[in-house]
Amino acid sequence: MKPFIIKSCFLLLLLCNSPYVFSQTNKIELKKDCKGTRIRIDGKDFFIKGMNWDYYPIGTNYEYILWNKPESFIREALDSEMLLLKNMGVNAIRVYTGIPPEWITYVYKQYGIYTMLNHTFGRYGLTVDGQWVANTDYANPKVENILLGEITMLAQKYKDTEGLMLFLIGNENNYGLFWEGAETENIPAENRMSTERAVNMYKLFNKAALTIKSIDKNHPVAICNGDLLFLDIIARECKAFDIFGTNIYRGVSFGDTFRKAKKEYGKPVLLTEFGGRCL
Repeated sequence: MKPFIIKSCFLLLLLCNSPYVFSQTNKIELKKDCKGTRIRIDGKDFFIKGMNWDYYPIGTNYEYILWNKPESFIREALDSEMLLLKNMGVNAIRVYTGIPPEWITYVYKQYGIYTMLNHTFGRYGLTVDGQWVANTDYANPKVENILLGEITMLAQKYKDTEGLMLFLIGNENNYGLFWEGAETENIPAENRMSTERAVNMYKLFNKAALTIKSIDKNHPVAICNGDLLFLDIIARECKAFDIFGTNIYRGVSFGDTFRKAKKEYGKPVLLTEFGGRCL
């Protein structure tokens, strides 16, 4: 099989939270003691060593969908990719919605790799009334109905999937409040020009977390934010989330990330992406 491009890696570092028990197929809990809070699976501490993963053979683009291919082709692709990841020490992958539940279970049973299932929640636009809207308006009732409908179907479809570790909502959607498209631009400063839009967005994020929890009480739900931007609003409006996921590109140090997240939000921190910054 032709290789795909592996994106940035992530780790899970847990800071503080109350104990929770998730999953029927595996006992997944956020355990708090004198050492802090950490994830445990089947009674054992579990340090996540993961990759953001997708499959795009050389010469293809985002329109390529592995899951539409014949079963034998999918299995060959997964065997090739997951063997590489397992040999690297990877034990979890972050995958966007679209992967069928049976392949999540296959990856787990064959390679011991868990899946974090990521719904982008309108980050790259949305079709509303038959028209594509590049910049999602989270205050629009029609947008709310569409996104919460998708989240409802997601939870119903995957809630009993063996190998599923957690649901992850969004992907730097806060930057979408500034950027007018999917193109990467300079990370915005906290000038608060989009505070009202941020409040509307994070309120809807919280509704998404509550929707999942009303259907699936066995898997944690994490938000995926761009750095710590709007952390004060997140702390106020996103109380339903179990984990604070963040894409951090600060270079050699995470700076005040853990201290500030612990103080202002008090949720365990998931490094959904990290790396250097281009100047």
